[in-house]
This record gives sequence, structure tokens and C-alpha cells, in this order.
Amino acid sequence: MSLFKLRGTLNSTQRIVLGIAGLVVLIAVWWILAESLSREKPVIEYTTRYDQLDKEVFDIDSIAREDSIRFADATEFVKVYPVLPPPLQVVEAYPTLIRRDGIFANALQSIWLNLRGYFWAVVLSLGFGFLIGLVPLLRGMFSGQVNALRYLPLTALTGLFIVWFGIDDQMKIAFLAFGILVYMLPVVVQRIDEVRKVYLQTVYTLGASDWQTVKTVYIPSVLSKFIDDIRVLTAISWTYIIIAEYLNRTGGLGAMIYSKQRMSKVPEMFAILLLIILIGFLQDRLFVYLDRRLFPHKYLKSAQSGVKEIRYGIFTVLGVFALAILLGLVAPGLAGAANLVFWILAGAGLLLVVFGEFKLKAG
Repeated sequence: MSLFKLRGTLNSTQRIVLGIAGLVVLIAVWWILAESLSREKPVIEYTTRYDQLDKEVFDIDSIAREDSIRFADATEFVKVYPVLPPPLQVVEAYPTLIRRDGIFANALQSIWLNLRGYFWAVVLSLGFGFLIGLVPLLRGMFSGQVNALRYLPLTALTGLFIVWFGIDDQMKIAFLAFGILVYMLPVVVQRIDEVRKVYLQTVYTLGASDWQTVKTVYIPSVLSKFIDDIRVLTAISWTYIIIAEYLNRTGGLGAMIYSKQRMSKVPEMFAILLLIILIGFLQDRLFVYLDRRLFPHKYLKSAQSGVKEIRYGIFTVLGVFALAILLGLVAPGLAGAANLVFWILAGAGLLLVVFGEFKLKAG
């Protein structure tokens, strides 16, 4: 098969080889750009700092002239990368970030912030989205306002969120949830409009009530497509996380980027950004997995053994996650005491997922 055929397909070997080739090309272009933007810096020893001199004893002009001569006559140079660090410098920055800055602990803090913001955005967007999308009265009253929310300059609202929620994590979670909500809410309404009429006509023929129609048609249909929208919004969520952590630099990857920016640590900034890209990629893969297991009808022609166990395990983990967030909001002290129970239940859910996967592979 020609690799240049319009919308042609690639086999697994071609995807792997071309993926590796693309990564090599990207790194090579990065290295070439870094070298082209580098410059040679002379290695000289300046006389002293001007602000430490006794101006009545020393002649500032003569010292400056001497330093300029040393600069011009320098024979030893070192290459510096003030704009774009080469890939090797970025890789070499990770040991320092791990040992001195605790990059993994800060990454976990940002991920936990991301998950809590996502939780509230999903819950609110689904709740309000179904009400607006299904009830004509509410659609007529609020559909215009919902669509207009997408044009809010969210970065300009940070001051308001500080006034409303303070400067701690509550503000960051609210800001992140609102930033995702303004995009999710119109999408939920759109997904409701996309439900195929043949399904609705079928349940109406069978005599289904309004609630049965919502439960058996609207909810499965909307959620099966909505998870793809969640994947797209993952990138936007990390943008808002960095903005929120800039405001109150008590930890997280956003605070680390701000600190390295102030110190002009360009290689370390790139290292943190690459870690964020990796986290976002892993989140995307997680959503792909959830999509395939929670909505197997999109990928399987018939029911297979093990899928039910996987779904129960996923629901257990998601339920524990939701309970931990809600309990942390309602009773923070009790949430800390219940951590062990949460971990045990989450572990049981994961074991059920693993068991289902083995059963699915064996079948």
C-alpha cells in the first residue's frame, strides 16, 4: 500500500516505525534549532562588582575599560543556549528537579488539582446540560447564555475568583472547573441534539416513560460521545492549572515553572513542560481505555466475557474518587481518617479490572 494514498491506513508495524522516525526527526530539528540559536560566551574573570567598590579610591572607568579589554582578548569560550536548550540539557535537568525541587510531588499535587476540577466540571455540565437540552422551557431561557459563556476571557476572571474563593486550593479548583465547564456545557446540549431519532421512536413504541427514555437512550448515547470531548478538553485543563498555580505559588508544576522562569532556568522549564505533555498523553490514553471498556458496543460486535467485571471495577474506582472529593468538601477531618478505606476500595476495584482483563484476553 502506498504511504501517500489519501486517507490510507497503516498496519501496526508501519505505525511503530513511522512513530519512531517522527520522534527522531522532531528531536533532530529541536537540536538543530538550539545550535543555530546558541552563542559563544567568553570565559573571563571580571575585576569586581561596581557596587562593591569605593568610588573615592577606584576609577570606575578604568576598571570598566580593563574588563572590556579582557572581554575582547578572551581566548576561551563556552557555548550557551539563552533561547532554546538542546535536548541533552533538558534531560540532564531532571536529576536536579527530582533531588532539589521534588518534581514528582509537585506533579501529583497538580494532577490531584486537575482531577478535582474535572470532577466538578463533569458533574455540573452533565446536570445542567441535560436540563437545558431536554426541557424546552430551560433551553429557550438559557441556551443563548450557555453558548455565550465560551467567549469569556477566563484569565481576566482570576481576580474575581480570588475574591469569591480566597487564594487557596478552593479557588484553583473553582477556576479550573469553571474554565472546563464553559466548554463542556454547550457540548452536552449538542450531544443531546445528536441522539438518533430511531432510538427514541423505538422506546416510544415500547411505551417507555420520559425517565426510562432518559435512562436507556439519552444517558448512554450522550456519555458514549461525551468521553471523547473530555479527552479534547484535557489540554485546556492543564492551561488553566498553570494559570491557577501562578496565583498562589504553594506547590504544583505551575509554581515550579514560575520559579524557574524568574531564575532564567530555561532547561528546567522545558523539562517541566515535557513532563506536563507526558501526563496529558497518559491521561488521554486513560480516557481511551475507559471509552473502550465502559462503552464496548462501540468497538465489539457481541458481548465478551470479562467486560462486566472491568466495568464494575472501573465504577468502583470512580465511585471512591467521587466519594473522596465530596467527603473532603463536606467533612475534611473525616476524609483524612477514611483514606485507608478509600485506598482499600480503590485497590479492590483495580484488582477487579485486572481480573476482567485476564478473563477478556483468555476468552
